[in-house]
Amino acid sequence: MNRTTRDRDEEGRARSARPRDGLGRPLPYGAEGVPRQPEGVVRTPGETVREAQRLLDAGMPFHAHEVFEDAWKSGPAAERDLWQGLAQLAVGLTHAARGNREGGARLLRRGADRLTSRSWERTSGGRDESAQASSEPNAETRAEAGSEAGSDGSGHGSPRTIPYGIDVGGLVTWARELAERAETSPAAVDAAGEAPRLRGQDT
Repeated sequence: MNRTTRDRDEEGRARSARPRDGLGRPLPYGAEGVPRQPEGVVRTPGETVREAQRLLDAGMPFHAHEVFEDAWKSGPAAERDLWQGLAQLAVGLTHAARGNREGGARLLRRGADRLTSRSWERTSGGRDESAQASSEPNAETRAEAGSEAGSDGSGHGSPRTIPYGIDVGGLVTWARELAERAETSPAAVDAAGEAPRLRGQDT
């Protein structure tokens, strides 16, 4: 098949039309692949976390990274390190699952370092408006609402602020432990089996 012209999406943006598998690896044209995530979707932070968790649980971290990518492109600049860090964790898990152990470990540590910076706390209280939508908060909406106030109740970010209910500390620990195991194990990582919990063990 002649592919001298670049593939483009429905809006005319350059994007490969080659099918991909669940880990984002390109397949031959005509093969049956896994649908790509649509680009440029604007979601609330809560929707971003839920969709990314669904994809991670399905063993599709490459697709989860695309969800985080939408968040950092459409969200406030102050939160870019948060969403980019999460995207790097997802890409690191992707590479480790593909068998690229060193590359996966490097990206996992890079994402953990970005999250450790907690730069968003200096300018953002981590407020998720979707948390106010329910008149009877459940565990999930309470987790989102927990980011609306700092540890002093002022509503300003603090070292203990939980952005949108995301378990930043737990994710940093998970990423560094997985990076260590990925480097020392000869086997590829099980993407679904190693999927992190973005909001901790309670969700």
